[in-house]
Amino acid sequence: MPHARAADGTALHYSVEGSGPPLLLIAGQSNSSRWWNQVLPSFAARFTTIVTDHRGTGSSDKPESPYSTRLFASDCVAILDDAGIGRAHVYGTSMGGRIAQWIAASHGGRVDRLVLGCTSPGGPHAVERSAEVRRSLAQVDQKKARQALIDLMYTPAYSGPYNTLGDPRMPPYARKLHLFASGEHDAWDVLPSITAPTLVVHGTEDVFNPTANAELIASRIPGADTHLIEGARHGYFEEFRDIATPLVMDFLSP
Repeated sequence: MPHARAADGTALHYSVEGSGPPLLLIAGQSNSSRWWNQVLPSFAARFTTIVTDHRGTGSSDKPESPYSTRLFASDCVAILDDAGIGRAHVYGTSMGGRIAQWIAASHGGRVDRLVLGCTSPGGPHAVERSAEVRRSLAQVDQKKARQALIDLMYTPAYSGPYNTLGDPRMPPYARKLHLFASGEHDAWDVLPSITAPTLVVHGTEDVFNPTANAELIASRIPGADTHLIEGARHGYFEEFRDIATPLVMDFLSP
């Protein structure tokens, strides 16, 4: 499996599948490339699809040093460089969408089309999850906390698999570093500089990352379109993949 090297020497694992225009898929907080397992085959049927393990996850190095969404964006660019890809479509969900914002704002020449899923602009302008949601995730009972996360990600009609519940191989310090990186994200001021055609996707029932953030992001990015998936929660791209994947692929193939 290939590894790229970040500017600080961190080894970053990635894989490439399929053929066609390049597409970089960026996973959420504290998750590896496994996040995309359910939908990767569909994307790889039409795109040269790159999936990555964030630093701190999967087969990438796990340095105990500060992480940020800007740093993760630089890591993604290093992976594109290593793969010999100049420009790619970029699709990030949750924290992956935060990372994708920085790629498009700071490395705009590398982004063809941009999809931001179930994500937030961060900072004081973002709509935060409720105190009730935060308490449900902070329960001491780990089984109850896990069930709370499942309920935030998926509707009761979905029976799995659950690929979005975190990388079990992550050391505790790396989980904290990911949490801090996502929590400190604030791209509000740079969103208007994004020039890539942009689609913002969100579930209408997402309270983990409130749906109102979709319109906030779209209002800041010139010409951005928004699509809300009715009844979907935070893991819309997995549970509602029969709707979400064709939607995204159609946007990426105008």
